[in-house]
Amino acid sequence: MNKIIHSIFNFLYPIFRDWGMSRSLSTYVSLFFNIILLCILVYGLYVVFRFILVTVLTIVSQNTKTKFDDLLVSNKTATYISYLFPLSFVVESVPVILDKFEYWENVFGQAVRAYIVLMIMWIIRTIFNTLRDYLKLIPRYSDKPIDSFIQVIMIVLWMIGITFIISKLFDIDQKELLTLLGAVSAVIILIFRDTILGFVASVQVAINDMVRIGDWITMDRYGADGDVIEINLATVKVRNFDNTTTTIPTYSLSSDSFQNWRGMLNSDGRRIKRHIIIKASSIRFLKDDELNELKKINLLSAYIDTRKTEIDNYNIGHKIDKTLAINGRNITNLGLFRKYITQYLSQNPGINKDMTMLCRQLQPTAYGVPLEVYAFSKDKRFENYEYIMADIFDHVIASVPYFDLEIFVMSSENEAKPYKQK
Repeated sequence: MNKIIHSIFNFLYPIFRDWGMSRSLSTYVSLFFNIILLCILVYGLYVVFRFILVTVLTIVSQNTKTKFDDLLVSNKTATYISYLFPLSFVVESVPVILDKFEYWENVFGQAVRAYIVLMIMWIIRTIFNTLRDYLKLIPRYSDKPIDSFIQVIMIVLWMIGITFIISKLFDIDQKELLTLLGAVSAVIILIFRDTILGFVASVQVAINDMVRIGDWITMDRYGADGDVIEINLATVKVRNFDNTTTTIPTYSLSSDSFQNWRGMLNSDGRRIKRHIIIKASSIRFLKDDELNELKKINLLSAYIDTRKTEIDNYNIGHKIDKTLAINGRNITNLGLFRKYITQYLSQNPGINKDMTMLCRQLQPTAYGVPLEVYAFSKDKRFENYEYIMADIFDHVIASVPYFDLEIFVMSSENEAKPYKQK
């Protein structure tokens, strides 16, 4: 190789000398033409090797089933590798071309070697990017924060590469350079604080399986409410349901509280937990004639018969004085309404009967008695879930007047007024 390079770049100098040029002029003129010739040869080598490598890799990728080589093509790995051949040729040619310019030979030689290191780092980066893209195609790894680990590896490699480049460019021993870097480690830690915190958080997120790509998370502090679309070393990107994007520092996932809805999405139902407020003054005991009227409600007919028989037997057996309704056991309109809602939920095809399903009272408030529906819809999709829940409460609210109950509402003068259906 050296003989070929010498024969290419040393033939001009004797020709210029034979033409009668001085030694100095012949040196500079031959240098000028050698540089032009070097540029032409380097570009030609780049075109040839790029064509060969890209063509070969493309043919291989088209004839194999694996996606890895296809991703190597899309990440232009072969293109970057093709740079190494002309750069190696430049390294070998510089000492010949700049033989009489020792200072510039050293400068350009070190600069080209530094550029080769950068190109090698770039090639490694494309390979890791290919590995990242390939792992994301595998279901087992598609929801893992692969970007974070790739970025950490690249940071370490870039630090090694930059250390090598600096040591070569400025002729500093690598041990001395590492000692110098250790002395300024506090500054480095300060600069890369978020990166270090992000790396630690990424490890915690991966080990504890806290967040995956595709998870629906809610983080009020950052206004995030949507799907995780990217997890990298520094940030987590969330596409909110209003199509905006929220960027969250990765370390916040381990230091702040957030809500992950993955458990709900993986479960058999999505929770419905909503209440209405019944005006306390409308709650009362029901009379026999009212019960007979309410028996017309299909969902309550059998229950009223069974419950009334049970209560009458108890009151008669204990000789309860029923001249006052408060004595003994009784059926209230609110209790019967709760039973009706429970029966209605059990007949609703949108409710998962295998999960918790109830209608319960909450702690009474100054506004009245909250009556809460607690159940799980079978369909967890947002639109269908909202439809099921709205349909249930449409029916619940419309049913209130049949039990002579009243829903609390607030008037414009902030006074409590009952809700009545006409």
